[in-house]
Amino acid sequence: MRAQTQDSYATRIQRVAEFVSDHLDEEISLDRLSEEARLSPYHFHRIYASVIGETVGDTVRRLRLHRAAFELIETQKPIASIARRAGYGSSAAFTRAFGGSYGVPPGAYRRGERARDPDTSTPSGEHPMYQVTVERTPPVRLAAMDHRGDYNEIGKTFDPLFAWAGMRGLLGPQTRSFGVYYDDPDATPARDLRSVAGLMVGADFKPDGRVKIIELPEMIVATLIHKGPYAELRGAYRYLYRSWLPKSGREPGDTPCFEEYLNNPRATPPTEWLTRVSMPLAA
Repeated sequence: MRAQTQDSYATRIQRVAEFVSDHLDEEISLDRLSEEARLSPYHFHRIYASVIGETVGDTVRRLRLHRAAFELIETQKPIASIARRAGYGSSAAFTRAFGGSYGVPPGAYRRGERARDPDTSTPSGEHPMYQVTVERTPPVRLAAMDHRGDYNEIGKTFDPLFAWAGMRGLLGPQTRSFGVYYDDPDATPARDLRSVAGLMVGADFKPDGRVKIIELPEMIVATLIHKGPYAELRGAYRYLYRSWLPKSGREPGDTPCFEEYLNNPRATPPTEWLTRVSMPLAA
């Protein structure tokens, strides 16, 4: 009965996490979400917060600001339009919220300015040179969910994956999370991009419904650490492919690129997010 209850809660919170991600442009009441979860409105929010690790309001704000950061970098939409889509009634309110999370106002962020890292002498507006290393990585076994569509929206797959894992006691300080990316977003329509969200698991883990097994074999990779919002990760890939690879004398391997997320985006400001980007190389 306990296992059945855990599965039921995990399935319900997965459904809510997906619903929130798919309806960011709408006002979503807790009553509506409790209906989606088929839980009493008196208890739904406490269950959600205990499983996801943040309130529904926190989730909505985080996802909207993440989308806004991507739109500032990759589109020419007016900031006022981006602010409205992010749920802010004025550009001033959006500027305060965005600056509080990303360290600089939206206009400065669009111009390429970034919050100054106190641990370096890099001036604001310049990205530090990435330090690329070549290393052999051990095999990794992932409990994973498929994501189809814009890589920038893979969070809508990670949220239900974490909900599923939380109900099974698989989350803790040692939990390692990965994204595996099969296509080039500069060459493939966003709707057709293929990726998976994954959590590292042991050899005894078995597939479970939507959750499948992905094996990353032992391989040689070129790897770098990106510090900052996930919306800026495309710059790390461009550096690897346009700058590092042609000068390295190496050939890319026949395995997709993958990322490991080294800290918790719910508990860390976007300016401090750490992502290890790995590009497989031919042996």
